[in-house]
This record gives sequence, C-alpha cells and structure tokens, in this order.
Amino acid sequence: MPLASPPPSAVAVIGGGPAGLMAAEILVQGGVRVDVYDAMPSVGRKLLMAGRGGLNLTHTDSGERFCSRYGVRSAQIAPLLAAFGAEALREWVHQLGIETFVGSSGRVFPTDMKAAPLLRAWLHRLRTAGVKFHVRHRWCGWSEEGELCFATPDGEKRIRADTLVLAVGGGSWAKLGSDGAWTSLFAQRGVSIAPLRPANCGFDVAWSQHFQTRFAGHPLKSVVISHTDHAGVVVRKQGELVVTSTGVEGSLIYALSASLRDAIERSGSAMIYIDLVLGKTLQRVIDEVAHPRGSRSMSSHLQSRVGIKGVKVGLLRECVPAEIFSDSARLAAAIKALPLRLIAPRPLDEAISSAGGVVFEALDERLMIHKLPGVFCAGEMLDWEAPTGGYLLTACFASGVAAGLGALAWSRHLGDDDS
Repeated sequence: MPLASPPPSAVAVIGGGPAGLMAAEILVQGGVRVDVYDAMPSVGRKLLMAGRGGLNLTHTDSGERFCSRYGVRSAQIAPLLAAFGAEALREWVHQLGIETFVGSSGRVFPTDMKAAPLLRAWLHRLRTAGVKFHVRHRWCGWSEEGELCFATPDGEKRIRADTLVLAVGGGSWAKLGSDGAWTSLFAQRGVSIAPLRPANCGFDVAWSQHFQTRFAGHPLKSVVISHTDHAGVVVRKQGELVVTSTGVEGSLIYALSASLRDAIERSGSAMIYIDLVLGKTLQRVIDEVAHPRGSRSMSSHLQSRVGIKGVKVGLLRECVPAEIFSDSARLAAAIKALPLRLIAPRPLDEAISSAGGVVFEALDERLMIHKLPGVFCAGEMLDWEAPTGGYLLTACFASGVAAGLGALAWSRHLGDDDS
C-alpha cells in the first residue's frame, strides 16, 4: 500500500547532486517547504567522486571564453551563468566556510582540495533551514493520478507534489545514481530528449596484443594532440594522456572528446596526431634522427638524440610501418605528428559526464517543461556538455539556481491561486 503523502504545498526535488541541492537551497530560502528524494543511501555521491582527485569547482576564464566551453549550447547556458557564474559560485563556497584558491591553469579548488567538508557544511545548512531528505527513494515516474512514484526499501511510496524539480543526472556512473532511466519516462510524455552519449570519455584504439600488454597504464606526458574538427579547424591541445588496455584516456583526450565522438559518429573513426617532442622543430628532429647512431639500437638512438623513450617509442613502433625507421625525414615527421586512429568512445557508464538529455527547446526560460507545467529540470539531465576544468560543476550549480527560482515562482503562483 502507498504510504501517507505529505501535503502538496511542499516542493519535491528529485536528485541530491549539486543541481538538486542548489535548487533545494533556493526554495527553502524562499520560504517553501522542500523534500529532497534520492535513489542512493546518501546524497552528493558523484560530487564526492569528483573530489577524489581534487574538487575542481570552477574556472577563472573570462565570461565569453567561459561560455564558449559549452559548444553548441553556449547560448542557452550563458543566461544561467550570468545569474550564477564562477564568481558567484566561489562566493557561495566561501559563505559555507570553505576557502578556495586558483591553480596554475586557472582552475578553482577548495584549499584542502576535498569535496567532503564542503558537502557536510552544505547539508548541515540545508537541514538547519528545514530541508527534509529521503534517501533510498528511487523515482519510477508518475501514477495515473499524477502522483510521484518511488521504490523504497519499505515498498512503493507515492507523493503528491504540484511543483517538482528534477535533477536526476545524465547517464554516466550509474552506480552513483545517474542511470538515465528517466529518459523513457519523459519519452512517454512526449518530452523531446536528445540521446544520452558519453562526454569527457576515453576512446578505443585497435592496439596490438604486444603494445597493450607492455604499455597499458603508462602516461604520455608533455605531448600535443592535433585534431581537425567538423568545420575544418585544427585544434591543438597540450597536456597528458594515458594509454589503457583498450585505447587512450586522460585530460588531454577529454578536452577533445566531444569533437572526437562526433567525428566517429559521422565517419566511423577519428584521427588525432601526437607531437611527441615539444620544443623541437621538425628540422631539428630530422637532423637528430639522421645523426649516425653507430652500434646503438634505434631505441637508444631516439632516447639520446631526440629525448623519447619507453611508451613514446613503443607508440611510435605501434603506429609507424617498420620501413619508415630507415627514412630520417619520414620518421621525424611521425615523431612530430604521430597518427593515431580512434575507433569508438568508451561506454556511457564509464564517461565522466554525458551529453544529451532534455533539449532546451522543450523548456521555458525558467527551465520548466512546456508539456509538464510545474516540472523543472536542472543539471546533467539537460542537453549540454562541457570539458572538465570546473565548467561541468559550474553549469550544474547555475542550472540548479535557475530551476529553483523557477520552481519558487511557480509555487508562489499556485499559492496565490489557492488564496
């Protein structure tokens, strides 16, 4: 039997990640009673996972450059950031008693680099303000009567809520709660959804067994990747990537993942070119490779003259035909622009984030679904994507603020009608 429902005056927020919690904060500050529901045993799990290597909150990029990180959805994300952008987010974090600093790359972190203290302070503030949390409540859609249906350890539970904020995530890291199951519920109600796809993900490469066994797990440091995007623009990024048993991953790959994924969808594969020796011109590399090597092996020669060894030499041998090693000019060209064919993105569940979701055209300016009055969406379940570097979290927070403000206005409108 369904459990007793709270009165409909409470606003329901489904999803206890940054977007949902921020919406809850906006609502409770506006004097509305808020119930937060989450499928997991505790809230904020993906935020804690994001903070394992240092919680990258936001970035110090200028406004226009910051917005450009959201690609084809920059125009839709821009007003959200105008209302709650990087500086507002830092100030909000400081109000929680958490200090921040700017790293050398412009990324912003808590001074202790950790997510847990921030989350604890935030949840304490929300609970003190009156937000009620209901964990182990997996949302299963709506009943025929329009109630929200939840699967709980105690059986089915139904809730009546005239105002609802959905922030249930995209489709990556399902074990943390974002499994994308909501897409079928929305499709049934005619809400337009772009298919969920992996973003900030690794890619498969057809490695030989020898290379895979020898070099899986090895980092490729201080390299530059070049890729020609769909518009014919050559994009160059410097950084680090990691060879995996299936292909490549890491921050350098993630920065190009949207373009690489789209190229594979169009053509079946994507080419990147890797400069293995930064700071050396092609002519200098030609001269160094052509230097007589005497009795030394080619590996020793390349290490002493060009400065590459280990996985870089292994990758060179993996990608370049054997006959090129006897041609100094062609070998040097390969060292400066080593071609690597990517054949598939890694599965959605392995991705750091996901692209796709509820399209902005299905929403009004307050992120309410046109076809579902009183239902607002926020976070990764919206159709946008961004590279790592603080841009993901910033947009999640900003969309939570927007949805919270929209839900607050809607709730007050309903209250005015009742009176």
